[in-house]
Amino acid sequence: MPIRGPRLSLRDFRLEDLAAYRAWRLPGHAWQELDGPYYAAESAAEIDARIDRLRQRIVAGRWPSPRSRLLIADARTDRLFGTVSWYWIGQESWWPAAGISLFDEHRWRQGLGFEALGLWVDYLFRAEPRFRRMDLETWSGNAGMMRLAETLGFTLEARHRKARQVGGLDYDSLGYGVLREEWIARYPRGFAARLREDPPTPPPPASPTPTSPTTSDPATSTPPPAAPARKDSP
Repeated sequence: MPIRGPRLSLRDFRLEDLAAYRAWRLPGHAWQELDGPYYAAESAAEIDARIDRLRQRIVAGRWPSPRSRLLIADARTDRLFGTVSWYWIGQESWWPAAGISLFDEHRWRQGLGFEALGLWVDYLFRAEPRFRRMDLETWSGNAGMMRLAETLGFTLEARHRKARQVGGLDYDSLGYGVLREEWIARYPRGFAARLREDPPTPPPPASPTPTSPTTSDPATSTPPPAAPARKDSP
């Protein structure tokens, strides 16, 4: 079920993607310094278990609806360079959050995150009518994600001060949100149509800013669809 944009597509994983995906999950990549660096890093055994579960799902062709994770692939080469996902904030009230990881730092600051995450959020709202809002969670050290959320039309709704520690510094935990009706009003013909009409312009670079540079820091009887309970679940 590919979702196609001008420069990328969101699609299911294939067996031939697994070696590259595993390589990107291993330590030592720049994206891991921004994508939840306050969480414990995955061990090699945990990465292998993740890959094995994904392999079993690919072979069986068992994909949830809506999808819980899709690969971001280059529109020209079809090679993966990231993923999009969603998970529950509050399953009992159909309250989800979306996430994105762009693995290849050479593709940052080119508007590709805007394209991928916009297509993903648009898909989720269309695929599950019971989603009344969509959240994005990040931290004040990830200036690119903050800028991306605001550019897409999300509102900063929560700031938990000094809730994250990275590299001996304190940072805020940030919560962004957009209501379904706000998204539809902003992209009435769908996000893909917006991309065709107004291609994204790469934003200027921005530097992460810590909170403090000196301290060490819808209700229904139908069961909701299955999704990862945490941001970093497979």
